[in-house]
Amino acid sequence: MTRPRDFAQVDVFSAAPFHGNPLAVILDAEGLSNTQMQQIASWTNLSETTFVLPPTQAGADYRVRIFTPTGELPFAGHPTLGTAHAWLENGGSPLADAAITQQCAAGLVTIRQEGGMLFFAAPDTMRSGELDAATLGHIRESLGVAPEDISGHQWVDNGPGWAAVQLESAEQVLALEPDFAAAQDLKFGVIGAFPAGSEFAFEIRAFLPDRHAEDPVTGSLNASVAQWLHRAGQVGSSYRVSQGTRLGRAGDVHITCEDNGTIWVGGAVTTCFRGTATA
Repeated sequence: MTRPRDFAQVDVFSAAPFHGNPLAVILDAEGLSNTQMQQIASWTNLSETTFVLPPTQAGADYRVRIFTPTGELPFAGHPTLGTAHAWLENGGSPLADAAITQQCAAGLVTIRQEGGMLFFAAPDTMRSGELDAATLGHIRESLGVAPEDISGHQWVDNGPGWAAVQLESAEQVLALEPDFAAAQDLKFGVIGAFPAGSEFAFEIRAFLPDRHAEDPVTGSLNASVAQWLHRAGQVGSSYRVSQGTRLGRAGDVHITCEDNGTIWVGGAVTTCFRGTATA
């Protein structure tokens, strides 16, 4: 039987509405089947739709399931921040004063509020290390770049399956026109540095060849790339990343690297629509 359920659509990684990455949140998903959740996510046709449920793990404030139009993800970054924001606005109260604890298929994720923004603690990667020659070859072919254009590469998979390559400059990253067919459904990101003294340290782009699309702003990719760059000694204690520029967005991702290795990924979240969904 269908019934009204609290619903929000939020914009993540932007303080100005409609400039970040949208997320649909069903705030009361009890009773929905896997098939119904997938059907709703396919219908919203956003990169992700989340479904909030009572927690089943000790210490969690809520449980979230994250669906793309084609399947479920164990973890994703902008859905984590967007869901936490919508949950708080809908009257959610954390068990702990200092942080929110989200339960998802990848485990427990800590989220904190700071300076009007939300930050999540980056989960451990499921796969890291340099890319194999075949994978790197597919990415190079997709991007149309020479071997010498790539200054670094790494598996940065914390759930969605990301691979990443580094170019020398943000200008090179912004100029890319990828051939999605050449990537063979591999999800990958590309990062390049801005000149010293710029507002942002890096420009990053996230490509989803299986959807023939570019993701506007990507928390999971920024999280695992930050872990990689931090291990490599390329970044300091904090920096900002620009994303979505080629799509007309203005994603602003804040990264904080703690001495103990914990990476925090954050940004502003704005509610664009609130109401009820009938499901």
